[in-house]
Amino acid sequence: MAEDSFVSVSRGPEETRLAPAPAEAARRLDEALRQPPERRRDAVADVAASFPRFLEAWAALGDLGRDEVESYACYRVGYHRGLDALRAAGWRGSGYVRWSHQPNRGFLRCVDGLRHAAAAIGETDEQERCERFLRQLDPDWDRRR
Repeated sequence: MAEDSFVSVSRGPEETRLAPAPAEAARRLDEALRQPPERRRDAVADVAASFPRFLEAWAALGDLGRDEVESYACYRVGYHRGLDALRAAGWRGSGYVRWSHQPNRGFLRCVDGLRHAAAAIGETDEQERCERFLRQLDPDWDRRR
C-alpha cells in the first residue's frame, strides 16, 4: 500500500438530535401532569393544543387516552409531527434517533405508544412496523429503561 493512500473509516449511520422543547411548553406539561386525575387529561390536551409541535405532550396525551382508539390517534399525531421535526433537523429517512438524547424521547414515546395502541386494536402490521422502526432508530431500544 502506498504511503499516500488512506483508509476511510465510517462512524456508522448518522445520528439526528431534535431540538429541546420550549421551556414554557415543558413547564406547562409538568403542571398539567400534576393535576388531579379527573382534570389531568384535559390539562394535557390544552398543552398539546397550545404547543402542537411538542412531542412529549402528544405522548402524554396518548398515555391518558380514554380508550385505545383515542390513544392510537394521539400517538399517531405525535409520530407524524415527529417525522416532520426529524426531517427539519436533517434526518433523511435513515440513521439513529437515540433515546439517550432527551429531546428525542417524545418522538420515541409516540412510536412506542403507537406500537402498543396498534396491538390493542388488532393492527398487527402497524405494531410490527413500529417495533422494527424503534430498533432501527435506536439499536439499544430494548435496554433503554
